[in-house]
Amino acid sequence: MPGLIARLTRFTRSPQGRRTIESARRAAADPRKRAQARSLLGRLRGRRSM
Repeated sequence: MPGLIARLTRFTRSPQGRRTIESARRAAADPRKRAQARSLLGRLRGRRSM
């Protein structure tokens, strides 16, 4: 899958990719967003085990 990796690398180096990464970092630093993500992951894991 070198094509996929190359495309991801190209995207992360683009201005849009940098904005996306910075936005994700800000969301990850927000305690409320972290709690939402933890809750979502818990629900997804709960469904898989059924």
